[in-house]
Amino acid sequence: MAALLETHGLTAFYGDFQALFGIDVTIDRGETIAIIGANGAGKSTFLRVICGLLGAEPDRVRHRDEAIGGLPADRIVARGIAMVPEGRRLFASLSVEENLRMGADVGRKGPWSLERLYGLFPILAERRRASPATLSGGQQQMAAIGRALMTNPEVLLCDEVSLGLAPVVIRELYAALPAIRAGGTAIVVVEQDINQALQVADRVYCFMEGRVTLSGTPKSLSRDQIRAAYFGM
Repeated sequence: MAALLETHGLTAFYGDFQALFGIDVTIDRGETIAIIGANGAGKSTFLRVICGLLGAEPDRVRHRDEAIGGLPADRIVARGIAMVPEGRRLFASLSVEENLRMGADVGRKGPWSLERLYGLFPILAERRRASPATLSGGQQQMAAIGRALMTNPEVLLCDEVSLGLAPVVIRELYAALPAIRAGGTAIVVVEQDINQALQVADRVYCFMEGRVTLSGTPKSLSRDQIRAAYFGM
């Protein structure tokens, strides 16, 4: 049976610069995959290729056993693959709720609605008429996750959701993952915090210089193996 989402020998380029070299990753329904690695390892580039922001050969990315590499981003979202971008990318000229409703404009049917989302992140209901610019960093991240969930994705790509946030806020964000997974949504978390990644992931891929240097379940990988794959030591 084919994986929900998979890449085969995936490469990626920025002009003449090659950023990814033969990446093989599989993601199954309802599981959480963590992609770890230092800055510049190719983690965010990998997500950009999957969500259609960077080109790829069609068969290098497959969703439900159909080639989707190189499809425009809007068609990727319509298929059920949504991204929470690094930096949140919320629209300050719109209210929090208007930002959230933008996700629903995709028109995919599914379990996520404003009511359910406000149950997951009650602070967004309280601040729904506010500008995202007035929210704290953690609240902005909740709004970015919420906007992606409003597309009713079956794959949620999260790029550095903990970056720059206080530990208590990070714990709150990660505590929401089980509720997101409960409906069968697969989650891909790009994370520099190794401990956080190991706590939430079913499987882990370590990237270094655009290559997968280690993969496996958290229980099967020793800290020495992870350290060597992460730092190349």
